[in-house]
Amino acid sequence: MKRILLFVTTNLAVVVLLGIVARLLGVDRFLYQTGLNLPSLLIFSAVFGMGGSVISLLMSKWMAKRSVGAEVIEQPRNQAEKWLVETVRRQAEGAGIGMPEVAIYQSPEPNAFATGASRNNALVAVSTGLLEQMSAEEVEAVLGHEVSHVANGDMVTLTLLQGVLNTFVIALSRVIGYAVDQALSRGQSSRGPGIGYYLTSMVMEILFGFLASLIVMGFSRHREFHADAGGARLAGRGKMIAALERLQQLHEPSQLPSQMAAFGINGGLGTGLRKLLMTHPPLEERIAALRQA
Repeated sequence: MKRILLFVTTNLAVVVLLGIVARLLGVDRFLYQTGLNLPSLLIFSAVFGMGGSVISLLMSKWMAKRSVGAEVIEQPRNQAEKWLVETVRRQAEGAGIGMPEVAIYQSPEPNAFATGASRNNALVAVSTGLLEQMSAEEVEAVLGHEVSHVANGDMVTLTLLQGVLNTFVIALSRVIGYAVDQALSRGQSSRGPGIGYYLTSMVMEILFGFLASLIVMGFSRHREFHADAGGARLAGRGKMIAALERLQQLHEPSQLPSQMAAFGINGGLGTGLRKLLMTHPPLEERIAALRQA
């Protein structure tokens, strides 16, 4: 769950920051010189929207390490670290990807996550709680799940999806800002964008950015089933089911930073409208899907 929420939060922050910079540099005024220039606005929105998403992707591994204090295993210091690195290496080879960085972070919560800019430049991190509370076979399945996220290219696909959504968020927020500004100025557009435009477009960026995040959460829930299937192929279906059942037994509200929650194996609970904000399907649904496979 960590991966997605971190990416979404970083992306929203980057897009809003880029929007502020564009306003300070007068880019919005250029788009608004003789009325709203829609072709230029779409180009501007696509460049900034995709740019914000790509920047978030490139920052994802660094942000993940910083947010949880993950310590990369450069040289295994004990048998447990050696087993962890060798298991990820074997699974990465089986999945046809480059060897990810392997890290451990201090947390009593049993969780793990994977992130990175590409299939061959990724990070797989596990919590101390996972290593302490789950068996070696269960940990192996969790690692297979995370390696499958990398092999499936979920972060790259997410980046493309988020980039398209960013484009619509930026464009729509400025169209609405323009309309509000025109209403406040009674159609006197020659004076350029006013305070109504700047305030409205910024508020709309944040609002539409949140709504766009719901689509990203839905994508994340869908991809979890594929990662579970990949973990079953790499470690064995019985081990993957056992790992998810163990997570059910150990389940507590996620202690990962909220912006990182979508990257973890353990996504938390949710019903009704809360389910729209979940990055992971309920564990019982994931277990049932594996049993029916």
